[in-house]
Amino acid sequence: MQKNNLLLTKDSKEEFKQMIIRTAEAIADSLCDTKAYAGLSPEDLKKAVHVENLLPDNGEGFDNVLDALKRQILPNFLRTSSTDYMAHLHSPALLESIAAELIIAAFNQSMDSWDQAPVATEVELEVIQKLCSLYGYDEQSDGVFTSGGSQSNISALLFARDWYCKNKLGYDVKKHGLPENYRKLRIYTSEISHFSMEKGAHLLGLGYDAVVKVPVDDKQKIDACALKKLIEQDLENGNLPFCVVATIGTTDYGSIDPMNEISSVCQKYGLWLHADAAYGSAVILSSKYAQRVAGFNLCDSITVDFHKMFLLPISCSAVLLKDASNFEALELHADYLNREEDEEDGYTNLVGKSLQTTRRFDALKVWVSFKMRGKDGWGEIIDTCMENAAYLYSRLKDDAEFETVTEPEISSVVFRIAATDDTNKRVRRALIHKHGVVIGQTVYNGKVFLKFTLLNPLVTHEKLDSLLELIKSIAKD
Repeated sequence: MQKNNLLLTKDSKEEFKQMIIRTAEAIADSLCDTKAYAGLSPEDLKKAVHVENLLPDNGEGFDNVLDALKRQILPNFLRTSSTDYMAHLHSPALLESIAAELIIAAFNQSMDSWDQAPVATEVELEVIQKLCSLYGYDEQSDGVFTSGGSQSNISALLFARDWYCKNKLGYDVKKHGLPENYRKLRIYTSEISHFSMEKGAHLLGLGYDAVVKVPVDDKQKIDACALKKLIEQDLENGNLPFCVVATIGTTDYGSIDPMNEISSVCQKYGLWLHADAAYGSAVILSSKYAQRVAGFNLCDSITVDFHKMFLLPISCSAVLLKDASNFEALELHADYLNREEDEEDGYTNLVGKSLQTTRRFDALKVWVSFKMRGKDGWGEIIDTCMENAAYLYSRLKDDAEFETVTEPEISSVVFRIAATDDTNKRVRRALIHKHGVVIGQTVYNGKVFLKFTLLNPLVTHEKLDSLLELIKSIAKD
């Protein structure tokens, strides 16, 4: 066993630097074209990455492993930075955030207790404070970083449930478990909201039936009048409405639910309002379009996702609470971890705010990118992506060979070739395997549609034009 390359220490730092340099060179060398994917089918890819002995009796050493990476793995990665990738809410990573990831991995902090992450804890606290201010919250607010939008949404639903049971029913879920009438609890959300609402209801012991899906209008926004009627109907039936989720950027269409109207409904009936802004949270930094997401300050909780439109590496998300006292739902002291006497002396242990115990120092990526880009840099990135979507939609609307759904509010455009479902499916597969272009596919009104999710600010109008022509060409073959 080679001891000099086991860990990053004072004695191994030169070897560490050489490993990182060689790895970076291998990554850079693998970017030999502009394609998003090399094109291999699932069967061919299985063969390409297969090794006879993944755990050999004797280690092969870094040189041999790096050679294998160069041959088998690096050429076949999906390249999210390619302008030919626009399938999902899955962004390219800003260069400085990749550097931040190296720091995060090298120092391997665990964000549950102060003594496992001293400087990382203080940085996260500062970043959260800035985020709360950015979304219109005051000094009574707080937040915590999470693994992604699903965990942020599920956390918010937990806070909403416990808040309602405590303040409306006089019942302590944390101590006693679910109340006897738990089957009557109801969550309201758009019929096209993220599936984490159902998943969250299941994990909270309420079940899918607790999630009431509210119809959307022709712009794919939640119908506030229908919401009000559904709540009133549930109240008449003896059910317990406790939370409404507004989606600020739906997964397929990027549509933005009307927060002001929904907030009025929530205030009338005493419901918690959560904003699932995993997609649309970045619009707040737009120099031109921030008003489209006005109303965050009306929400009791907000999901912010940084590995979508903020262009940071996975994972990186946060959940913000208007009233920090609601984090009490997750607070639990352990003598070996978050001792009360330490917290009384000013040591902050973040585990009391999180569903996770061990957690990465993802806040560093936000700290680095915010400081490096500034408001002007972020505004340019967001504006470019949103205006690319507007341009693409205008092109599609003017071309009789395409059908569209709704005008984009953020940066997603859903459309289809005016042909059969099979033709649209065939186009997407041909793009992946013959041209290295990866786009999305969904269903609207029972028909197969294609989707461009435009998160890459390097995409140009000329690029979009050429992709549309390529799609038409494939459809005619």
